[in-house]
Amino acid sequence: MADYRIYHNPRCSKSRQTLALLEEQGITPDVILYLQTPPDAATLKRLVKQLGMKQPHALLRKGEAEYREAGLSADSSADEVIDAMVRYPKLIERPIVVRGQRAVLGRPPENVLDLMS
Repeated sequence: MADYRIYHNPRCSKSRQTLALLEEQGITPDVILYLQTPPDAATLKRLVKQLGMKQPHALLRKGEAEYREAGLSADSSADEVIDAMVRYPKLIERPIVVRGQRAVLGRPPENVLDLMS
């Protein structure tokens, strides 16, 4: 079976549900607790591409206090957004599940089923 990786926050219900769904399918992914070990800028850029997003803005949690702290807005450059996510990993939308060169956002958790086909 292909290797799976999940960028996981155990305090997030969608993240827990996504991990449980993977496990129900017999998949034991590498669990990356991204709040404890944040991805670097290169990893975030790769994830944005793997997710099929045109801009890293689509991966931002704009409702977090850190969004305002970082001084981000719709006009922020891609590099500013990536830098903010490195500094404030709480800004990264979750969970992200990766299999090979593909990735999906587990919102809703059933999105991970697309990686299995």
